[in-house]
Amino acid sequence: METEKEYTSADRKYKIIVWIVIVLCFLIYYSIMTLLAPAKKYKELKNIYGFRQDEKKPVDERIFTDSTYLSLLKEKSFLQSKVAMAESDSIYLTIDMPDSTVNLEINGVVVHKADIKKMKVSRMLSAKNDYVILSMLSNPFTISKSIASIEKEPLMIRMAPKDTSEFKPDIIPDTADYEPVNYILEMDNGTRLFIYQEGKLRSGDGIRLFIFNLRYRLINAGNTFLRVVTFRVPDYQPFIKLRIPRTDAKIIYRALPEQGQVAVYF
Repeated sequence: METEKEYTSADRKYKIIVWIVIVLCFLIYYSIMTLLAPAKKYKELKNIYGFRQDEKKPVDERIFTDSTYLSLLKEKSFLQSKVAMAESDSIYLTIDMPDSTVNLEINGVVVHKADIKKMKVSRMLSAKNDYVILSMLSNPFTISKSIASIEKEPLMIRMAPKDTSEFKPDIIPDTADYEPVNYILEMDNGTRLFIYQEGKLRSGDGIRLFIFNLRYRLINAGNTFLRVVTFRVPDYQPFIKLRIPRTDAKIIYRALPEQGQVAVYF
């Protein structure tokens, strides 16, 4: 009996060790795959926006590391995006990082301006002297999907009066006046724009933002996990996170069309 107990205890320890090793190996594999994601994304962008040498008119590639040239290219890229969006005759969004402003524009005219209180940009997009990134910014981003804590178009239900004598003009409050304003705009090129309200209207706004972000992270974590277990490198999504005044955040979200466009200037 004692021998059987010793074997049982040894088997249990052996199984625990095996499972620990398996979990550690998976965590190492998972970490390596996620670390490869930015490189994979940059390679994709380079294939699309990278410089292609013209055999008939060769260019010295050292110019692409010249700070003066890259500064001019940055301004040119932003202007090209704005011109392309102005031709659409639709309202669009421009983000000016040096001026710390977010602007709603139509046909090149600013119709609403908001100050950026805080900002955070992924390392890939913050590479200001990268020809590939600057070339990508020469094209406006198009919104493919949005996730928000408020309705895009608030629904208001009114009871129709039987006749004019029963008509009473009333004001139905917009529930977004009490809800925190946070949203995520996913772009067609994989970039994500996070816009959060600056400050708290109520004491629970911080918790609501945490839950809002947690839900989004869980969805993305699930997609990443599925790609990793099927031996595929996860998709990396460069991001821009902004905090702006609450009223401005709501105006911008509701003013932008479903497939609106965004231009960014770093």
